[in-house]
Amino acid sequence: MATPQRDELPVAGLTTGQLARLLGVSPTTLRSWDRRYGFGPASRADGRHRRWSPDDVAMAQEMCRLTATGTPPAEAARTARLRARGADGTGGPRGPGEWPPVPSDRTDGTAPRAGSGLPLGRVRSECRGLARAAVRLDAEEVRELLRRAVTHHGPAVAWEEVMSPALQAVGRKWQSSGEEGEQYVEVEHLLSWHISAALRHYYLDAARPRRAASGLPVLLSCLPGEQHTLPLDVLTAVLGDEGLAVLMLGGSVPADALITAARRVASLAVVLWAQTSDTADLALARRVAGARWGVRGARTQTPVLLCGPGWHPVTDDAEPSELTHVTSLHDAVRTLTGLRRERPAR
Repeated sequence: MATPQRDELPVAGLTTGQLARLLGVSPTTLRSWDRRYGFGPASRADGRHRRWSPDDVAMAQEMCRLTATGTPPAEAARTARLRARGADGTGGPRGPGEWPPVPSDRTDGTAPRAGSGLPLGRVRSECRGLARAAVRLDAEEVRELLRRAVTHHGPAVAWEEVMSPALQAVGRKWQSSGEEGEQYVEVEHLLSWHISAALRHYYLDAARPRRAASGLPVLLSCLPGEQHTLPLDVLTAVLGDEGLAVLMLGGSVPADALITAARRVASLAVVLWAQTSDTADLALARRVAGARWGVRGARTQTPVLLCGPGWHPVTDDAEPSELTHVTSLHDAVRTLTGLRRERPAR
């Protein structure tokens, strides 16, 4: 989030709407902070219009930074005030640059809002912080929060309890908000790109302690026309933690290239991702399952896993011996680790 210099701010101060646009939050959020935590501007223009001074703006920016890291809003408001006062916490009469007392806790039994404007529900504090940073389009904070989540929790937990809930909340907001929802498209793109980057960096980090990869590699690919590679990035990172070798082909792989790869690579399994029924090509999946590799006279077929919501109910008539439909990340990992035990490297 860019921080304006003091001499760049209007002498009369910013209105609530101007500050909301600067911080990437809604005016309602700023008014809620004032109502709940005494976190409002110290002066009013003409006795009526609220104006945020440079000191007020600095404290609001600190409030956003703290909540983005998962700090509860009441604690973040208290800390922002103390830091603005030099971290000494002294009270005294309220001056032009000071804040009114901050309530220590809510007493009405209700939970504070997430501050992101997104319908998150009950999630980890890291998820709330990530959502706030994403809505502000604070790329640096998003990157740091994702790095911490993957490092501390591992890719599976980070995806299921931090990344995915934030992405789903953005999607729900985008779909349900009409014209306002269009403002969240850029949030979804920013968040998706950084999640993918964090997972790939985690998998490729040579300095990270990990189990040595063993056995045949897992071949991961999106079908032709399918660009949603993020789920395969998640699976790649998780399989790496399990010590499985991975060969990732990426998005929208042409049919002939996919068949060629299945024949050239002695793989443990081929994972085909389809986000929608439009890209879930059952005939192509069967062609991949029929591809053989190995020396003449001892050729072998590779199991094919169908992953993603696009395969249902397309796979209702698929023969179990040809294809395996997996419905979750855990299901895919369990199936692939089981195959490794059955089919060690030759």
